[in-house]
Amino acid sequence: MSDVLERQVTAAAAAVPLVKMRDVGVRFVTRDRTVNAVNGVDIDLAAGEVLCILGESGSGKSVTMRALMRLLPRFAQVTGSIEVGGRDVLAMNEGQLQDFRGGDVAMIFQEPMTALDPVFTVGRQIAETVQRHEGLSRSAADARALELLELVQIPSAKRRLAAYPHELSGGLRQRAMIAVALACKPKLLLADEPTTALDATVQIQVLLLLRRLQEQMGMGVIFVTHDLGVAGEIADRVAVMYAGKVVEEGPVDALMRGPLHPYPRGLLGATVHPGMRGKRLTTIPGAPPSLDVAPTTCPFQPRCAEAEPACAVEVGPAPRRPVPGRMARCVKVPAAG
Repeated sequence: MSDVLERQVTAAAAAVPLVKMRDVGVRFVTRDRTVNAVNGVDIDLAAGEVLCILGESGSGKSVTMRALMRLLPRFAQVTGSIEVGGRDVLAMNEGQLQDFRGGDVAMIFQEPMTALDPVFTVGRQIAETVQRHEGLSRSAADARALELLELVQIPSAKRRLAAYPHELSGGLRQRAMIAVALACKPKLLLADEPTTALDATVQIQVLLLLRRLQEQMGMGVIFVTHDLGVAGEIADRVAVMYAGKVVEEGPVDALMRGPLHPYPRGLLGATVHPGMRGKRLTTIPGAPPSLDVAPTTCPFQPRCAEAEPACAVEVGPAPRRPVPGRMARCVKVPAAG
């Protein structure tokens, strides 16, 4: 292959997103009710990039991640398209999904005590993952498990191989969960609020560890959180979700300095930070909408202090892109140009 052709192939590969989600919707349908949990989500993630999905409970963050992994229950109806590395995730059969999960894509769950199997040692659970996806012998897989525990900086790693999950502290369990997720060097790591149950000191240690491992391994990461401080620590870009939609997206620094949509502005105003002593926090009145019916107009309009008549009329509202790399679903945001 000539140098020119090789550069063209490399550039084309770099232009293809690692993750490409288009108009993804998730409906939970039972005999009693239907919940429209995700309503037209578009997400792109480049290789080696960290995207943080931010939003309050019930906004659709975790459901979006489980749709990407095909981990939703059978009564969930998923629409739209999901591609990872150019592969159609929604078209995969069961055998392809087993190779996909843990091999190409891995997930760190919010509570490791329920994600880790209580009847197997930490070392066995890591080694089993390696044996399943890489076909190593038992001794080679055990050696890899030790390497991974050392990689995630678990003290006395060799002794911890024989420990059961309940014998570890919350911080060590979360590090063990990260080791399981990284066992087969995935291209994409999904982290579903992995620091929520940890105290502040352990939380920052885990965040710094994840960022270091991401840079070291060149992984793409989608990190789900409701904490603005966490997003600021780990993300390259932020996507803010509300009522099952991405209402604003952009580089983390730009979004934190000047959010375009009233909802992230409200979140920032309700966040405690240094220098606020003696000042009142801003509050967002009301509660998130019921998703029994998919929203057609701006779902934030009933709670928005900046709402105007057009907010209750425009369908969507449609994404506005005032500058490259920024997007907001708000009628008051100017279109590009």
